[in-house]
Amino acid sequence: MQKSQLAAHAAPNGQAISLLALLLLVDSLHFVFARALLPYFAPTLSSLFVMGVGALEVGLYAAHRRQLRWSSLGQHWGFFVAIGFLIAASTVLTYTAVRYIDAGTASMLGKMSTLFSLGFGLLWLRERLNAVQMGGALLAVAGVFLITFQPGSYFQLGSLVVVASTFMYALHTAIVKRYGGHIDFLNFFFFRLLATTAFLLLFAVAMGDFTWPASPAAWPLLLLAGTVDVAISRSLYYLALRRLTMSIHAIVLTVSPVATVLWSLLLFGTFPGPRELLGGLAVLAGVLLATLYRSRSGQA
Repeated sequence: MQKSQLAAHAAPNGQAISLLALLLLVDSLHFVFARALLPYFAPTLSSLFVMGVGALEVGLYAAHRRQLRWSSLGQHWGFFVAIGFLIAASTVLTYTAVRYIDAGTASMLGKMSTLFSLGFGLLWLRERLNAVQMGGALLAVAGVFLITFQPGSYFQLGSLVVVASTFMYALHTAIVKRYGGHIDFLNFFFFRLLATTAFLLLFAVAMGDFTWPASPAAWPLLLLAGTVDVAISRSLYYLALRRLTMSIHAIVLTVSPVATVLWSLLLFGTFPGPRELLGGLAVLAGVLLATLYRSRSGQA
């Protein structure tokens, strides 16, 4: 591929910029919704209902369009089982983490997913990390340690939970990028949600958390979270993943914690402390350094 073609592919057009702007807005709300649902449900149950709402909405839309193909599930069942488990476990950990750590700090730690993706590329796809990328990775890891290793087991536990959740989500993204690109998008998205919901149901039943929502006030929040954080946010995430380079995709999403911090301050009155803020900024700077250099080297 020629340099001009690479540059054209890497540089998003007006439509792609609009897509990324909307994705940035809704992506920043993930930890906010998890925190808002905390008073109503156990983490396994809130994540189950949120994912279930999104799956139902996407399934009804696909059925209305007459594009739902159950044969796709049969043909790729191993793929959907793998990503369904990873996303379900990651989501439960995410909803658990906000018990111990504020949403803004959790969102900044969540950007470690980009570095995990670089690692998968290194080990799985035999890619190489240059000195700048390695420096960015080390800076981000230092930020994680700054947040995690501090007095108080709650903050330490919350940070480790976010990192574990992020690793699982990054692994699912790598699997989707490698094996899911040829699957019809609507069927891929629905069966991804269905598989995740099934695993979340198993988790909730196994942990004895499964109950029907008792508070009527919880239903509007569940519907809003399922629509915005699942049906809209994840569809935009995968559309962007298919249409743009991984570097541009990662660079834009690196900014989402800034919006999450503002949402948390506005809705919950919480703000990262000096240590969490410094560590989170190190994570974001490291990720941005690695992905920016990766993007520029891809156009050279």
